[in-house]
Amino acid sequence: MTDLVTDTAMLMAAGLGKRMRPLTATTPKPLVRVAGKPLIDRALDRLDEAGVARAIVNVHYLADAIEAHIGSRQAPKVTFSDERDQLLETGGGMVKALNAGLLPDPFFACNADSIWLDGPRNAFAELSAAWNPDQMDALLMLVTHARAYNFDGIGDFYMDGAGRLKRKLPGRIAPFIYTGIQLVSHRLLHDSPEGKFSTNILWDRSIDEGRLFGIAFTGHWYEVGTPAHIRPTEMALTGG
Repeated sequence: MTDLVTDTAMLMAAGLGKRMRPLTATTPKPLVRVAGKPLIDRALDRLDEAGVARAIVNVHYLADAIEAHIGSRQAPKVTFSDERDQLLETGGGMVKALNAGLLPDPFFACNADSIWLDGPRNAFAELSAAWNPDQMDALLMLVTHARAYNFDGIGDFYMDGAGRLKRKLPGRIAPFIYTGIQLVSHRLLHDSPEGKFSTNILWDRSIDEGRLFGIAFTGHWYEVGTPAHIRPTEMALTGG
Protein backbone atom coordinates (compact mmCIF):
# COMPACT_ATOMS: atom_id res chain seq x y z
CA MET A 1 0.00 0.00 0.00
CA THR A 2 1.29 3.44 -0.85
CA ASP A 3 -0.38 5.18 2.09
CA LEU A 4 1.97 3.65 4.68
CA VAL A 5 5.23 5.32 5.66
CA THR A 6 6.91 1.96 6.35
CA ASP A 7 6.44 -1.67 5.37
CA THR A 8 7.68 -3.06 8.70
CA ALA A 9 6.14 -3.55 12.14
CA MET A 10 7.68 -4.93 15.29
CA LEU A 11 5.29 -7.22 17.12
CA MET A 12 5.99 -7.45 20.85
CA ALA A 13 5.48 -11.13 21.77
CA ALA A 14 8.11 -11.82 24.43
CA GLY A 15 6.19 -11.09 27.64
CA LEU A 16 5.39 -13.59 30.40
CA GLY A 17 1.63 -12.95 30.35
CA LYS A 18 1.36 -13.10 34.14
CA ARG A 19 -2.07 -11.41 34.27
CA MET A 20 -3.46 -14.07 31.92
CA ARG A 21 -2.60 -16.98 34.23
CA PRO A 22 -3.51 -19.82 34.51
CA LEU A 23 -3.98 -19.85 30.71
CA THR A 24 -0.35 -18.82 30.20
CA ALA A 25 1.13 -21.53 32.43
CA THR A 26 1.68 -23.66 29.33
CA THR A 27 0.70 -21.31 26.48
CA PRO A 28 2.38 -18.00 25.63
CA LYS A 29 -0.13 -15.17 25.79
CA PRO A 30 0.11 -14.39 22.04
CA LEU A 31 -1.25 -17.91 21.37
CA VAL A 32 -4.24 -17.59 23.71
CA ARG A 33 -7.36 -17.91 21.58
CA VAL A 34 -10.15 -15.36 21.44
CA ALA A 35 -13.19 -16.33 19.34
CA GLY A 36 -11.23 -19.28 17.97
CA LYS A 37 -8.16 -17.38 16.82
CA PRO A 38 -4.83 -16.82 18.64
CA LEU A 39 -4.21 -13.21 19.62
CA ILE A 40 -1.03 -12.98 17.55
CA ASP A 41 -2.86 -14.15 14.42
CA ARG A 42 -5.40 -11.36 14.88
CA ALA A 43 -2.59 -8.78 15.07
CA LEU A 44 -0.77 -10.27 12.07
CA ASP A 45 -3.99 -10.34 10.06
CA ARG A 46 -4.49 -6.62 10.76
CA LEU A 47 -0.93 -5.92 9.60
CA ASP A 48 -1.52 -7.90 6.42
CA GLU A 49 -4.83 -6.15 5.70
CA ALA A 50 -3.10 -2.78 6.06
CA GLY A 51 -0.33 -3.72 3.65
CA VAL A 52 2.51 -4.15 6.16
CA ALA A 53 4.85 -6.63 4.48
CA ARG A 54 7.30 -7.49 7.29
CA ALA A 55 6.75 -8.38 10.94
CA ILE A 56 9.67 -8.50 13.36
CA VAL A 57 8.49 -10.65 16.27
CA ASN A 58 10.46 -10.75 19.52
CA VAL A 59 10.24 -13.97 21.54
CA HIS A 60 11.27 -15.09 25.02
CA TYR A 61 8.65 -17.01 27.03
CA LEU A 62 7.71 -20.33 25.36
CA ALA A 63 9.44 -18.99 22.26
CA ASP A 64 9.47 -22.35 20.47
CA ALA A 65 5.67 -22.46 20.43
CA ILE A 66 5.39 -18.98 18.89
CA GLU A 67 8.06 -19.71 16.29
CA ALA A 68 6.38 -22.98 15.32
CA HIS A 69 2.98 -21.30 15.01
CA ILE A 70 3.87 -18.31 12.81
CA GLY A 71 7.34 -19.02 11.44
CA SER A 72 6.11 -20.13 8.02
CA ARG A 73 3.73 -17.23 7.56
CA GLN A 74 4.28 -15.22 4.36
CA ALA A 75 1.95 -12.23 4.76
CA PRO A 76 3.37 -10.48 6.56
CA LYS A 77 6.74 -12.18 6.33
CA VAL A 78 7.94 -12.99 9.85
CA THR A 79 11.47 -12.50 11.19
CA PHE A 80 12.20 -13.36 14.82
CA SER A 81 14.23 -11.32 17.29
CA ASP A 82 15.42 -13.90 19.81
CA GLU A 83 15.34 -12.81 23.46
CA ARG A 84 15.54 -16.29 24.99
CA ASP A 85 18.70 -15.36 26.92
CA GLN A 86 17.17 -12.26 28.52
CA LEU A 87 13.72 -10.72 28.51
CA LEU A 88 14.39 -7.14 27.44
CA GLU A 89 10.93 -5.54 27.90
CA THR A 90 9.52 -3.22 25.23
CA GLY A 91 12.34 -0.69 25.03
CA GLY A 92 15.19 -3.16 25.21
CA GLY A 93 13.46 -5.40 22.70
CA MET A 94 13.20 -2.61 20.14
CA VAL A 95 16.85 -1.63 20.66
CA LYS A 96 18.00 -5.24 20.14
CA ALA A 97 16.04 -5.51 16.89
CA LEU A 98 17.33 -2.11 15.76
CA ASN A 99 20.95 -3.06 16.46
CA ALA A 100 20.43 -6.27 14.48
CA GLY A 101 19.45 -4.18 11.45
CA LEU A 102 15.86 -5.41 11.43
CA LEU A 103 14.02 -2.10 11.81
CA PRO A 104 13.79 0.65 9.17
CA ASP A 105 13.22 4.30 10.07
CA PRO A 106 10.39 4.69 10.97
CA PHE A 107 8.70 1.42 11.94
CA PHE A 108 5.38 0.42 13.45
CA ALA A 109 5.32 -1.30 16.85
CA CYS A 110 2.36 -3.28 18.09
CA ASN A 111 1.62 -5.51 21.05
CA ALA A 112 1.06 -9.09 19.93
CA ASP A 113 -2.00 -9.33 22.17
CA SER A 114 -3.79 -6.24 20.87
CA ILE A 115 -7.31 -6.59 19.47
CA TRP A 116 -8.95 -3.75 17.61
CA LEU A 117 -11.52 -3.08 14.93
CA ASP A 118 -10.56 -0.40 12.44
CA GLY A 119 -12.64 2.68 11.78
CA PRO A 120 -13.04 4.25 8.31
CA ARG A 121 -9.27 3.88 7.77
CA ASN A 122 -6.98 1.22 9.21
CA ALA A 123 -4.82 2.07 12.21
CA PHE A 124 -1.53 2.01 10.30
CA ALA A 125 -2.82 4.28 7.55
CA GLU A 126 -4.09 6.69 10.22
CA LEU A 127 -0.67 6.79 11.88
CA SER A 128 1.04 7.24 8.51
CA ALA A 129 -1.20 10.14 7.52
CA ALA A 130 -0.40 12.00 10.76
CA TRP A 131 3.33 11.25 10.81
CA ASN A 132 5.75 14.20 10.83
CA PRO A 133 9.35 13.02 11.32
CA ASP A 134 10.62 16.57 11.80
CA GLN A 135 8.44 16.99 14.91
CA MET A 136 7.91 13.47 16.24
CA ASP A 137 9.99 10.80 17.94
CA ALA A 138 6.95 8.53 18.18
CA LEU A 139 3.25 8.73 17.34
CA LEU A 140 0.96 6.72 19.62
CA MET A 141 -2.44 5.35 18.70
CA LEU A 142 -4.79 6.32 21.52
CA VAL A 143 -8.46 5.69 22.27
CA THR A 144 -10.98 7.50 24.40
CA HIS A 145 -12.65 5.61 27.22
CA ALA A 146 -15.80 5.34 25.12
CA ARG A 147 -13.92 3.34 22.46
CA ALA A 148 -12.02 1.12 24.94
CA TYR A 149 -13.78 -2.12 25.85
CA ASN A 150 -13.08 -4.12 29.04
CA PHE A 151 -10.88 -1.25 30.21
CA ASP A 152 -11.39 -0.19 33.81
CA GLY A 153 -8.32 2.00 34.29
CA ILE A 154 -8.01 5.77 34.57
CA GLY A 155 -6.20 6.47 31.31
CA ASP A 156 -2.64 7.27 30.30
CA PHE A 157 -2.28 10.61 28.53
CA TYR A 158 -3.55 14.12 27.93
CA MET A 159 -3.28 15.38 24.35
CA ASP A 160 -3.23 19.01 23.27
CA GLY A 161 -4.70 20.42 20.07
CA ALA A 162 -1.50 19.73 18.15
CA GLY A 163 -1.38 16.12 19.32
CA ARG A 164 1.47 16.52 21.83
CA LEU A 165 1.18 14.19 24.80
CA LYS A 166 1.57 14.64 28.55
CA ARG A 167 1.34 12.01 31.26
CA LYS A 168 -1.71 11.58 33.45
CA LEU A 169 -1.53 13.68 36.60
CA PRO A 170 -1.62 11.89 39.99
CA GLY A 171 -5.15 11.48 41.29
CA ARG A 172 -6.72 12.45 37.97
CA ILE A 173 -8.39 10.65 35.10
CA ALA A 174 -6.77 10.98 31.69
CA PRO A 175 -9.00 10.97 28.61
CA PHE A 176 -6.73 8.89 26.36
CA ILE A 177 -5.60 5.28 26.64
CA TYR A 178 -2.61 3.78 24.81
CA THR A 179 -3.67 0.92 22.52
CA GLY A 180 -0.28 -0.77 22.21
CA ILE A 181 0.16 0.53 18.63
CA GLN A 182 2.66 3.22 17.67
CA LEU A 183 4.86 4.56 14.89
CA VAL A 184 8.47 4.94 16.01
CA SER A 185 11.45 6.92 14.73
CA HIS A 186 14.99 5.73 15.33
CA ARG A 187 15.41 9.04 17.13
CA LEU A 188 13.28 7.75 20.01
CA LEU A 189 15.82 4.96 20.58
CA HIS A 190 19.00 7.04 20.58
CA ASP A 191 21.20 6.93 23.69
CA SER A 192 19.03 4.18 25.16
CA PRO A 193 19.83 2.31 28.38
CA GLU A 194 21.59 -1.05 28.13
CA GLY A 195 19.67 -4.28 28.42
CA LYS A 196 16.19 -4.55 29.87
CA PHE A 197 14.05 -1.40 30.06
CA SER A 198 10.57 -0.08 29.29
CA THR A 199 9.66 2.20 26.42
CA ASN A 200 8.20 4.49 29.09
CA ILE A 201 11.74 5.77 29.79
CA LEU A 202 12.08 6.88 26.17
CA TRP A 203 8.57 8.33 26.07
CA ASP A 204 9.25 10.45 29.15
CA ARG A 205 12.35 11.91 27.53
CA SER A 206 10.41 12.58 24.36
CA ILE A 207 7.61 14.28 26.33
CA ASP A 208 10.17 16.57 27.95
CA GLU A 209 11.41 17.53 24.48
CA GLY A 210 7.88 18.04 23.13
CA ARG A 211 8.30 15.22 20.60
CA LEU A 212 5.84 12.55 21.77
CA PHE A 213 2.57 12.77 19.85
CA GLY A 214 -0.68 10.87 19.64
CA ILE A 215 -3.78 10.56 17.51
CA ALA A 216 -7.27 9.46 18.53
CA PHE A 217 -8.19 6.14 16.94
CA THR A 218 -11.48 6.08 15.02
CA GLY A 219 -12.09 2.38 15.63
CA HIS A 220 -12.66 0.24 18.73
CA TRP A 221 -10.01 -1.29 20.98
CA TYR A 222 -10.38 -4.27 23.32
CA GLU A 223 -8.41 -4.81 26.52
CA VAL A 224 -7.56 -8.53 26.75
CA GLY A 225 -5.32 -8.61 29.80
CA THR A 226 -6.94 -11.30 31.96
CA PRO A 227 -9.02 -14.46 31.42
CA ALA A 228 -12.10 -12.52 32.49
CA HIS A 229 -11.71 -10.23 29.46
CA ILE A 230 -11.91 -13.04 26.92
CA ARG A 231 -15.64 -13.81 26.91
CA PRO A 232 -16.82 -10.17 26.73
CA THR A 233 -14.40 -9.60 23.87
CA GLU A 234 -15.66 -12.69 22.04
CA MET A 235 -19.24 -11.48 22.42
CA ALA A 236 -18.33 -8.06 21.04
CA LEU A 237 -16.44 -9.51 18.07
CA THR A 238 -19.04 -12.10 17.13
CA GLY A 239 -22.19 -10.27 18.15
CA GLY A 240 -23.24 -12.91 20.63
